[in-house]
Amino acid sequence: MASVKGRHVVIGLCVGLAVAVTLAAMGLAAYLVMGRTPILPGERVALVTVSGIITEAEPIVEQLQEHAEDPSVKAIVLRIDSPGGGVVAAQEIHEALRRLREEEPERPILVSMGEVAASGGYYIACAADKILANPGTLTGSIGVIMEFANVEELLKKVGIRTEVIKKGRHKDLGSATRPMTPEERALLEDVLEDVYEQFVEAVVEGRGLSVEQVRSLADGRIFTGRQAKELGLVDELGTLEDTIRMAAEMAGIEGKPEVVRLEPRTDFLSWLQGRLQLPRAPASVHLQYRMIGP
Repeated sequence: MASVKGRHVVIGLCVGLAVAVTLAAMGLAAYLVMGRTPILPGERVALVTVSGIITEAEPIVEQLQEHAEDPSVKAIVLRIDSPGGGVVAAQEIHEALRRLREEEPERPILVSMGEVAASGGYYIACAADKILANPGTLTGSIGVIMEFANVEELLKKVGIRTEVIKKGRHKDLGSATRPMTPEERALLEDVLEDVYEQFVEAVVEGRGLSVEQVRSLADGRIFTGRQAKELGLVDELGTLEDTIRMAAEMAGIEGKPEVVRLEPRTDFLSWLQGRLQLPRAPASVHLQYRMIGP
């Protein structure tokens, strides 16, 4: 009788252990699927990638915040391979970096430039403690652009006419179905001038250059990484590996650092959509100005 009871106890323990292991495995799998890995002890360098056209800041800012909450992350490296993108998205990532440096100055933030880190990509880089570029990196392109298509003549040829009902004289500013008036052009130029000044101020503050120095370079032109170093737009020439090594040294990490990276958090539907490469609904944009390079 005692042996039967003992077997039941052993079986119960085994079943309980199996259930616990299964639940833990499922939890870990879900955690990994959603783009996160557990926090581990040690001293590590976090790698955050900014690539392609910058259309939203939230995924990058979220990664920065998670790394900031991880005590094992002693330094952060941003790998930027982007020609720029939306003004606000670039500014929000820039501000997140600037705030992180201000709150935790002991945690160095470095930027490694890839093939291109221009316009909005360079705007973001200016918030880092140090910027490293490859000699052939294309960077700079300090400026702002706004573009409109005018399809008025095309619509006439196919016999299409638009009717606009508006309240507010400039509500259809940037319409693609009529020419832009001189007054409208002046209004848009005022907007771009203000955003341009914000870009110049960010470079002046981040790079420690004078306003005159930055203005002489802020005409939209691009530079190679080597030219940018000579002009003070970047600090050093080096690869991603060089940047990680420098970040570890600045953080006081001895030996080869462990590098950790996170994928942007996503819900299950978005993850499935990405895996299956399902088409996304097109965004509707009426008026957009961008920091974008070549």
